[in-house]
Amino acid sequence: MTQDAANRPSPPRVALVTGASRGLGAALAEELAPNYHIVAVARTTGALEELDDRIQAAGYSATLAPMDITNSDAMAQLCRSIHDRWGALALWAHTAVHAAPLSPAMHIDARDWNRSVATNVTATGQLIPFIAPLLGTDGRALFFEDPRAGDKFFGAYGATKAAQIALARSWAAETVRTGPHVHILGPAPMPTATRGRFFPGEDRDALIPSRDEARRLLGLLG
Repeated sequence: MTQDAANRPSPPRVALVTGASRGLGAALAEELAPNYHIVAVARTTGALEELDDRIQAAGYSATLAPMDITNSDAMAQLCRSIHDRWGALALWAHTAVHAAPLSPAMHIDARDWNRSVATNVTATGQLIPFIAPLLGTDGRALFFEDPRAGDKFFGAYGATKAAQIALARSWAAETVRTGPHVHILGPAPMPTATRGRFFPGEDRDALIPSRDEARRLLGLLG
C-alpha cells in the first residue's frame, strides 16, 4: 500500500432514511448523523433543508433527496447514485408512510386508498430489491410497525401498514443466514404530526419526544 493510499480517508458509512423530513424519520437522521453520512429522502423540500441545517449545525453531513418514494424511476436512480458515489449502504431506515384520514371502511376515499397502497405497500415492495444489493450481507434495514390493523376507522392505514410489515417480516426471515439484517421495531407513541391527526385530543406532553424514542430504538440494535 502506498503512503497516499494509507493516508486517504475511508469512505463514510452511509445511512438512507426514507421519510426523513419530520417525525421519527427526522429524529433518526439526527441520531444517526454522528456515525453515518445521511441520505435523507422526503417529498417536502423545506423540511429536508431544515433537517440539513440541524445536522450541519451539529457538525455532521447529509445529502438531501427531495423525491416521492412512489416514483420508482427516481428511487432507482437514487440507488444507482448511492452505489456510484459510496459503493454501499450501511443502514436503511424506512419511515415513509401515507397516513390516510380516519374513515369507516365503507366510506374510504378511493384516492386515499390508492395513495396508501402506493406509498405503504407498492413502494416498499419496489425499494427492497433496489436497496438490498447496497446493504449487502452486513447492512441493516429498519422498519417500524404500528399495529392498527383491524381497529375501527383505521381501515386504509391499518391494512396497508400491516401489509408493509408483513413484507418486511418475510424479508427478515429470508435473510437470517445471508444478510442483510432486517429489523422490525415497535416505536412508543410520539408527538408527531401523524399521531396528532389520529388522536387530536391527546395530551401530547405525555408522549415520548421523537429524538428520545429514536435514540432508544437505535440502542436496541446493539
